[in-house]
Amino acid sequence: MTDKMGALQNYGAIRTEIVALLHAARTASVRSVNALMTATYWEIGRRIVEFEQQGQERAEYGEALIKQLADDLTRQFGRGFGAVNLSQMRRFYLAWPPQQIFQTLSEKSLALPELAAKFPLPWSAYVRLLSVKAPDARAFYETEALRSGWSIRQLDRQIGSQFYERIALSKNKAAMLEDAGRAEPTDAITAEEAVKDPFVLEFLGLKDEYSESDLEAALIYNLTDFLLELGDDFAFLGRQKRLRLDDTWFRIDLLFFHRRLRCLVVIDLKVGKFSYADAGQMHLYLNYAREHWMKAGENPPVGLILCAEKGAAEAHYALDNLPNKVLAAEYQTVLPDERLIAEELERSRLQLEERRPRLNQQF
Repeated sequence: MTDKMGALQNYGAIRTEIVALLHAARTASVRSVNALMTATYWEIGRRIVEFEQQGQERAEYGEALIKQLADDLTRQFGRGFGAVNLSQMRRFYLAWPPQQIFQTLSEKSLALPELAAKFPLPWSAYVRLLSVKAPDARAFYETEALRSGWSIRQLDRQIGSQFYERIALSKNKAAMLEDAGRAEPTDAITAEEAVKDPFVLEFLGLKDEYSESDLEAALIYNLTDFLLELGDDFAFLGRQKRLRLDDTWFRIDLLFFHRRLRCLVVIDLKVGKFSYADAGQMHLYLNYAREHWMKAGENPPVGLILCAEKGAAEAHYALDNLPNKVLAAEYQTVLPDERLIAEELERSRLQLEERRPRLNQQF
């Protein structure tokens, strides 16, 4: 018995060591990929700027160049090289010019691995810094991110709260800097989250097909089947559909096309209570879908917000973006009853939670 307990203790120790090793390896791998990615994007920006600087004719060709590059690179390498991204790379090079990156002229032709060492922050941090228009403020946030080891979430929080402007007015700047260095529980980013960063996935050419929780993912699959079983009106278009607004990534849980209404149906699932913020986010999705995904002859998209809080499943259609009351009334007549969807959501959630303990016992 003693030998068995000793063996279990030894196993626990080796398992802990291996888990720590894998986490460290993942973190190091992402850091390495991020540095190479940042160096590559800086070099792409440099080539675009240098092309534009070779005469007035090429400068005027700038927008057309980026559009042509976006089409060609996307066709060859997939996502991540759209016109917005390429313009961002151009801005990145202009905001961090060679004289700011290199100490000597001889360094200006470094290979990518050596150039990568010049960019200590991840690409997502530089993207966030690009949103800071004032050079002095941008330099301050960059310095503090490096000095204090801010994660991208900390950097985003400090920029969003106008930390630079607040500290400029403060009489106790040292205390504010010390407080800013303290991480909040939500600031930490796991190795898995870092690996699944949209920028990293795009750079590596990998697909992003994960959900933030097993329960949410299972509910999404169940609801997909349920909506398809209601008849042939719903045509499935995709799960976890990604869209990007400015420097922020969003994921739409489900996207359908309703054949009778001739419109997109955007579905967002919340494993929690409905809030006004959920409605605001849905209208953001609908505005994006209307501008970028809606085709000629289609009606405006409609949103469906699903909330899977225990004992209080809810479903809400977002119809405020429709151009007239007649169309809104038609949508309400043709679309499935909200209560029916809410009942199915609650039934699915209960079934999944009942199965969870049995599944855990098997492993």
